[in-house]
Amino acid sequence: MKKILVTGACGQVGSELVPALRTKYGNDAVIATGHKTEPSQELLDGGEFHYIDCTEIKCIAEIVEKYDIGTIYNLTTILSAKAEANPQLAWDVNVNSLRNILEVAREYKCAVFTPSTIGAFGPDTPLDNTPQITVQRPNTMYGITKVAGELLCDYYYRKYGVDTRGVRWPGLISYVTPPGGGTTDYAVEIFYEAVKHGKYLHCFIREGTYLDMMYMPDALESAIMIMEADSRRLKHRNAYNVTAMSFAPEHIAREIKKHIPGFTIEYRVDPVRQAIAESWPNKMDDSAARTDWGWTPKYDLASMTTDMINKLSARFKK
Repeated sequence: MKKILVTGACGQVGSELVPALRTKYGNDAVIATGHKTEPSQELLDGGEFHYIDCTEIKCIAEIVEKYDIGTIYNLTTILSAKAEANPQLAWDVNVNSLRNILEVAREYKCAVFTPSTIGAFGPDTPLDNTPQITVQRPNTMYGITKVAGELLCDYYYRKYGVDTRGVRWPGLISYVTPPGGGTTDYAVEIFYEAVKHGKYLHCFIREGTYLDMMYMPDALESAIMIMEADSRRLKHRNAYNVTAMSFAPEHIAREIKKHIPGFTIEYRVDPVRQAIAESWPNKMDDSAARTDWGWTPKYDLASMTTDMINKLSARFKK
């Protein structure tokens, strides 16, 4: 059996996707790689880990050849707020790394999963029930690189037959790793602050700002499901809309209060991230993913809040 390579394995998604893949396919079947971030002990103990720079194609090719890789989960990325601070680096990491991975996949006959994002849309896109196929004119470097990535993956599929697949993730919420520089990260910070301090004093997104969100277990499931789906059913293989819930900061605060009655929230809006948030969809239409490969999320706002608070409370009591 050919093995699975996960790049960007130390990031918010990778640090949870690698253990999920190892549980499903076996520890020896999944090779984790990162660039600069220190890997968790779980990643190191669970199987092979290597430092590589995906902007160097030779590094990718050596790992793929050494371990007989059949599937690459490409999670190498610079997120929205950090991409605006360093757009040149974001292009290099988000686009040039992907091009290198696709070239290696073409040579070694690998399938490639590359996630896109709600950031691939822009202010001209319909905000409510954003269609699967619609206007994509993002005004951030992060969004621009993600649209370029979607098109690049489409090209390698049509031109070279590389089995490329992907989803457009909304904001992802997790109790495992801290926020990593994304616009939707307030929805992660708020839980940490609620459990540790009973208040969130610096919500950088304005009250009333709706954004699509998803709990990490559902995000991991979507990545695995689409790679296991029948290729013949994938009409939009490089970036299916997937979502689970849509809410504004006050809604998540209200849900937290059911568990922590004294919880309070205050707003210190970050103009940069607020502008980014306002250019993104309130809620995507993910009916194509549901129809084509059976996508269905398991968590809504209430069940996610319960699980986040329980998990974080247990962690901080240790």
